[in-house]
Amino acid sequence: MGEMRGSHALRPPLAHVRVEIPAARRKRQTILMTPQPSAMPSAPGEARKRPLVAMAEVTKVFSSGTVALSGMSLTVESGEFISLLGPSGCGKSTALRIIAGLGDVSSGRIDWPSSRINSKGQPDGDISFVFQEPTLMPWKNVFDNVHLPLKLRGISKTAARDQIMQVLSTVGLQDFSEAYPRELSGGMKMRVSIARALVTKPKLLLMDEPFAALDEITRQKLNDDVLRLWKETGITVIFVTHSVFESAYLSNRIVVMKARPGRVHADLPLVTSLERDAHYRTSEEYRQACETVSHSLIGAINAAKEDR
Repeated sequence: MGEMRGSHALRPPLAHVRVEIPAARRKRQTILMTPQPSAMPSAPGEARKRPLVAMAEVTKVFSSGTVALSGMSLTVESGEFISLLGPSGCGKSTALRIIAGLGDVSSGRIDWPSSRINSKGQPDGDISFVFQEPTLMPWKNVFDNVHLPLKLRGISKTAARDQIMQVLSTVGLQDFSEAYPRELSGGMKMRVSIARALVTKPKLLLMDEPFAALDEITRQKLNDDVLRLWKETGITVIFVTHSVFESAYLSNRIVVMKARPGRVHADLPLVTSLERDAHYRTSEEYRQACETVSHSLIGAINAAKEDR
C-alpha cells in the first residue's frame, strides 16, 4: 500500500508555520551554542524531510464549552526532542492527544505528512503513547504487558519473543520478564510502560508527564534513560512536563504554552555544547537554559492573566 497523507480538518488547509519568538525577545529567551557532534544527535540524514506532525491554527472546544486550545500551530520534525511546558490547564495533554489521533479538532488542521493513514483518518502504527500512570495489567507479567500491542496486531508471543526481550534489555528489565507489576518499583513499572511503547518501533513517542509521581532520584535516572533511548534509536519525542528543570535537561526544543485558552507563547531552541549528564546539571550552560525557560514561562503566565 502506498504512503498516504492524512489529516483531521474542519477548514481548508492552512500554512504549517512554526511559531517563532519575536526578534526583540529572542536574545533573552534562547540559548544557542555550538554543539559537539557527539553531544546532541541530529535527525537521521541532513536532507530536508517532510515533518512528522503539522498543526495549523488548531482549536479544541469541549462539549462543556471550555476552549482547551486556540489557534495552536506546531511543526514537529524527525529526530527532535520537544517538551511542551506550561501551567496546569494550558492544553498540553489535549494537544498531545490530538497529535496521537485520540481526539478531533474543533477547527484548524492537523497533518501527519510522514505517516500512513488508516480508514479512520489517523496515523497507522507510527505513534506510541506513554501516559502519566504505567497502566499495566496487574494479572499479566512484564513480558505479557509488553507483548500487548503486538498481540493486537496478531503477532504471537513466540514470534515476538526476540523483539520483546530486546526492548526489555533496552530499558534494563531483561531479568524481570516474568515479574508481575506488584513486584516492581514505581520506576520499574514506568520502564515497562516505555518498553511497551517502544516495542512497535514507532516514529513518534508521546510522553504525558510520565515521571511526575516519582521521587527525584528515580525521575533523574529515567530522564537519563529516555535521553539515551532517544540518542540510540533516533526516535522523535514530544514530552509534556510542568518542570522547567526537566524540560531544559531533556529537550533540544521547548514549546512554552499559556493557558485559557491554550496556545503557544514561545518556541525555544536549546542546543548545548555539553553531554547531558550529571555534570551538565551543575554547569553554567544548564543554569542559563533554566533561567531562559523560566523567564519564558513567567511571561506566559503573565500574558494569560492580561488576556482575561
